[in-house]
Amino acid sequence: MQHETLSAGFGTVISVRGSLARIGLLAASKLERAEVRATVGRFISIRCANSTIVAMITEVTCENMSPADDYIAIASVDLLGEIVNASVRPKFQRGVTNYPTIGDAAELITREELRAVYAPTGSDQINVGTLQQDQSVIAYVDVEEMLSKHFAVLGSTGVGKSSGVSLLLNEILKSRPHLRIFLLDVHNEYGRCFGDHALVLNPRNLKLPFWLFNFEEIVDVLFAGRPGVPEELDILAEVLPIAKGVYTQYQNSDRIGLKRVDPKTIGYTADTPVPYRLVDLISLIDERMGKLENRSSRIIYHKLISRIETVRNDPRYAFMFDNANVGGDTMAEVISHLFRLPANGRPMTIMQLAGFPAEVVDSVVSVLCRMAFDFGLWSDGVSPLLFVCEEAHRYASADRNIGFGPTRKAVSRIAKEGRKYGVYLGLVTQRPAELDPTIISQCNTLFAMRLANERDQALLRSAVSDAAANLLSFIPSLGTREVLAFGEGVALPTRLRFKEVPPHQLPRSEATIATVPSVAAGHDMHFVSAVLERWRGATSHREVPNDPGPTERPIARSIEAPLLQPSLGLDPDRFSLLKKPLR
Repeated sequence: MQHETLSAGFGTVISVRGSLARIGLLAASKLERAEVRATVGRFISIRCANSTIVAMITEVTCENMSPADDYIAIASVDLLGEIVNASVRPKFQRGVTNYPTIGDAAELITREELRAVYAPTGSDQINVGTLQQDQSVIAYVDVEEMLSKHFAVLGSTGVGKSSGVSLLLNEILKSRPHLRIFLLDVHNEYGRCFGDHALVLNPRNLKLPFWLFNFEEIVDVLFAGRPGVPEELDILAEVLPIAKGVYTQYQNSDRIGLKRVDPKTIGYTADTPVPYRLVDLISLIDERMGKLENRSSRIIYHKLISRIETVRNDPRYAFMFDNANVGGDTMAEVISHLFRLPANGRPMTIMQLAGFPAEVVDSVVSVLCRMAFDFGLWSDGVSPLLFVCEEAHRYASADRNIGFGPTRKAVSRIAKEGRKYGVYLGLVTQRPAELDPTIISQCNTLFAMRLANERDQALLRSAVSDAAANLLSFIPSLGTREVLAFGEGVALPTRLRFKEVPPHQLPRSEATIATVPSVAAGHDMHFVSAVLERWRGATSHREVPNDPGPTERPIARSIEAPLLQPSLGLDPDRFSLLKKPLR
């Protein structure tokens, strides 16, 4: 155990350069060997005339020393900040105003000095764990700085990253009960971590009408993630705005004295988020196909209609197409439900993505990111939202040829401009090198856990300031739950240990799934049948007996709009033209 006060004679300054200094460690130290422990990662204090400089040891060596020296070793240290007014009320500030001089005394930092460095500066601090150097000193994070300037949690698989995210979000919820949080849960592991504070959404209880998708996103759905056929895209771009205009006429048709308006003159674009019906879309394409005489041109229209019908009839896409127009324009209900306005005691949404068809996950994430940003933009940021993106490298890859462009663009907009409109970003990734560097550079508080990959470490070095760069040599050897925190949210670049997460807040992957199967589980044929029932149920329209029911549904609004079903059917012989022989 370290003494509260240490006798002088630990070491003296022998060289100073910029933010670095070298300390000669004295052989005649009165401290016991176990207490000195002048090793990498320890904090030391250098006594100057008007302040005490706080520094961290980054290297210790006794090479190239002559036997005549008084020192047993030489330590290289990074100068991190200084404590001023030490005698009255010690206050820590970053940066160094008074540099040490040759011969200034250096000592191991006392517990009081450490507490002065890490003392909470206001009520906006959350307790995330303890310092690795001294377990009795609590590590605080400034919530305002961490949220408003975005943050990222980085670390390889199995280092406690998910439980770290659960800890941070639970502490943020305690500190900011009115902040809304939207979490993209890629592996369905956070469903139980936030108890009654969170609404859990999945394909079975989500309603995200297809008409909320913009042109690029609906094309991605129709073409299952592959590039669209240019001729078909031209047709779609032409008829989409007209279909939206036709639907507006339906809504207005009951109002007396309203003139019939030409759908083309309403002024909608393919991206305007207003409802339309697929039956109108198909009718408009069909109508154009009927006017053509060239058979090869008709085939393009035929293929496009087939694509739309295939996707609409696929039960996996029911969350987009089933009853999408019932209730008319339900955009307000959808946004209120997704982004918890009003929160009704549940300020958090967990979007479980594992059950969605792989082909549409990117476009669904794009819609959610885009709507989160746009709502913040058009509401002038009056209701702040934290958007947490798990496995962020999947949606905003550094390689522009991988992934879905609009998703990267949507995440990037939140990173670059979100703070002006009250939309904050939290990124979680195990491969920071694969993440778009412009997005990670916007995250001003980083929690780095163990990273084994050399490219990931190199990216981290380029993202942090010089004063913290030497700390990054610890990254490959950090233990589980150990974190290097640096940036705006913490007083100093800090090596800390996240506190234990209560069992009920542990993510599922870390809490229950073990390599040894449970004997009590009773893996018989009934078990396999029940799993298959759920599996098949996810790709069929019927209700599944074993399926956990929806937790909460958006309230359908009664409106004068007609009850428009996804399809009213068309003449089954409408493709007969294609079957006629060419003359």
